This record gives sequence, C-alpha cells and structure tokens, in this order.
Amino acid sequence: MAQVRMARRVLTECTAAMAFPILLISLLVFPVSSPVVAETDRSRARWCGADTTPLKPSDQSWAQWVSLRLRSRSMWRTDLPVLVTATLLSVLSLLVAFFGFIGAAVLVLSPVFWLLGIAAQVGPFTPESVGQTVLAVPAGVVLGAVTATVLTGTSFLRDLFLRSFSRSRDPDLLAKLEELRTSRASLTAAFEFERQRIERDLHDGAQQELVAVVMRLGMLEAAATAAASDQERVVRLAQQARDHAERALERLRETVRDIHPRELSDLGLVAAVRELAARSPLRVELTSTGDDSALSSPTATAVYFTVSEALTNIAKHAGAGIARVDLRCAATDVHVRVQDDGVGGARIDAGSGLAGLRERMRSVGGNLEILSPPGGGTQVSASAPSQPPW
Repeated sequence: MAQVRMARRVLTECTAAMAFPILLISLLVFPVSSPVVAETDRSRARWCGADTTPLKPSDQSWAQWVSLRLRSRSMWRTDLPVLVTATLLSVLSLLVAFFGFIGAAVLVLSPVFWLLGIAAQVGPFTPESVGQTVLAVPAGVVLGAVTATVLTGTSFLRDLFLRSFSRSRDPDLLAKLEELRTSRASLTAAFEFERQRIERDLHDGAQQELVAVVMRLGMLEAAATAAASDQERVVRLAQQARDHAERALERLRETVRDIHPRELSDLGLVAAVRELAARSPLRVELTSTGDDSALSSPTATAVYFTVSEALTNIAKHAGAGIARVDLRCAATDVHVRVQDDGVGGARIDAGSGLAGLRERMRSVGGNLEILSPPGGGTQVSASAPSQPPW
C-alpha cells in the first residue's frame, strides 16, 4: 500500500509539472482560478492518502460553488495561498522530473547509445568506453530513484502547506458552526414545545370528551337496565353521549390537522392556506399569486405552519379583527407575509412558537423575520427556496 501511495505521489507531481503552463494561465484569471486549483489540490492530497476534506458539495455545480466561494473571506486565506504554493512547487517538480528522469533514462540506455555510435552526455559525464557505459546503468537507476524520492518529498511538502493553510481559523466557518449549534438547540426546544402542546391538546380536549362519553354510556346502561319505563332519561343520556363523541372527534380532527393538514398534501399550499383562512375566527384577506406545484413538501409545510401560527397569535394576542396574508409562489422560491393592525410588541422568544417556526424555515434554507413595534401592528415575513438545499 505504501508503494502504491508513493507511486501516486510521483505520478501527481509529474502531472503537476506538465500542468505548469496551465497554472501560469490560471494566474491571469485570478481570483476565479483560486478555488478550482485549491479544490483540485485537496482531491490530489486525498488520492495520495492525506487526510483532507473537500469543500465543494457533490450535488453543487462548479460554477455555483466557485461563485459562493468568491464571496467568502476564507478564499483569500486558504485558496489563494494554495494557488501560489501549487505554482511554485510545480516549477520545482518540472525541473526535477525533467532533468532527473531524462538523465536517468540516458544513463540506463548508455550501452545502447554506445552501440549506435552516440556518446550520450549527462551533465559533465560523457562515456568514453564500453565499461563506462555499463557503469552508467546503475548510476541511472540510482538517479531515477533519487528523482522519485525528491518528487515524493515535494508531494508531502504540498500536503504540509495545504494543511497549514486549511487549519487557519476561518471566521466564516466558525460562525456557521456556531449558528448550527444554536439552531439545533432552538429546534430541539421547539420540538419539545410542540410535543407538550400536542399532549396538552389531547389531554384537555379529546381525552376529556372521551371520558365523558364513557361516563354517559355507563349511566345509559344503568338507566336502561334499572327502569325500562324511563325512556326519556335514556334518550337524553344517549344524546349527551353522542354530543360528547362528536366533540371528541372534532377535537381529534383539529389536533391531527395541526400536526399535518390533509389539504396541504392533497391540494397544495395555496388551497391549504385558503382553508386555514376560512376556519380562522378572524376576517382574513388572502392574496395569492403564482403556482405552488414546484414547492417541495418540507417547504410547503414550513410556510403553512408559519401562516397558521401567525393567525393564531393574532387571534389570541393582537386584539385585531382583521389579518392580511400575502402569499407569492414561484418556480424558485416562495414568500409569505402575515400582518395585522393590532397592539404589536410581539417577539421571537426561545422556546416560543415563533422561534420554532423560524428554525423550521431555516431547516429548509429559508428565514423568518418579525416586525412588531408596540402599538404598530405585527408583520411576520418568511421566505424559502422551492427545494431545500439538502
């Protein structure tokens, strides 16, 4: 395995030597060439057995990735030094490979050249007899081995520079990691809040109604067996049991709808939001444009629950009788805005419903913002790409 890796390193250095003119041309199109050369060098190091991590996602095109990389400050601290180092070391590899391997080949083939009447010269050495040509063969083998060793060392030197540049603390990466940790914690808290809400809705709603149904059925059974003549009481208990059962069924439907509405799966986002507006105790003015057929299920679900939570908060806390929903769908993204003219003062607190919605929107590559000055109403705005980035 070690021999295979050494052979790979010698091969990549010879390739780098031949690619030196391309590297010179790439300097003319700097800085676009920096991410490409740096990512290629990471692939080289990984193929040679070094521990490196590719930065380009496999599902992202080179054009998109280079465009994003050029807007990152870390490109100047990592990719640019790698480009400069790769160019300088390619000069070294070119000189070593050219003179080393050609000299080694000439020395090894000295007896053949002597038979052809050619006195092959390698540096200051020129064979003057058959014996000298024979002695030149092992010298050529040694020179070839030394050349391969120098090229291998050059490859390790590339790895050393690549790791040193990559280990520099990248503020962009650190900020994204910190954002990921915060998002994960917020999302966990939001999920816990949602589980508690579902448990509370089932306990205080459908469960209580079903307990009442069981009690009424027991009373109905007792009344029916005690006095067959008391038909009026039996009928009344039966009606009460039916009413409780219907309310329990409606509570269960509401809870299931809050988990994932059937309209969203069957009819799409626009129809589901329209049904949501119709069921709201508020007067909702809904404006929708565009086609929602291009929206993925995670994106449509995130937007739906954003509208649902916003309307619920308006009904509970805003003190407003009317809400406005503006939904705009496109082939590439979706935007929604929910606003009212209530008391305002809403905030996204940790563990709250709005905090959970913001993390849900971020999980599909979107974002949620709230504008709610005291006494100035509340506006909740959310946007997301049609397809999540994962």
